[in-house]
Amino acid sequence: MNTTGTIDRPLTHDPKKQAPMKPSTSEPAGSVIEDVTTTSAIDSRQNRTREMQLIPEALARAHMHERLHEAERERRAVRLATARRMQRRAERASMRARRALAMAVMQ
Repeated sequence: MNTTGTIDRPLTHDPKKQAPMKPSTSEPAGSVIEDVTTTSAIDSRQNRTREMQLIPEALARAHMHERLHEAERERRAVRLATARRMQRRAERASMRARRALAMAVMQ
């Protein structure tokens, strides 16, 4: 079975194995840009810098940094809520002690 690929579903995704685009016969000569050599595509594919290869690692590092900051903010919020709860409890105990002392003095 020998089927040709289409633009949406090419026979192969490797640019070296794809057929170069030909100018259509329905357009006048000179209106179509000449074929571009595939060497520029190959060069650009092989010219990946170390920085580009490290982008996913940098993104993961930034994501983890943000997650650590988020966890620290969450811990601070929990500690603050706990401190306020304990402060209210201490104030209630203090008021009970004052009332008990006032009742003892009144008798």
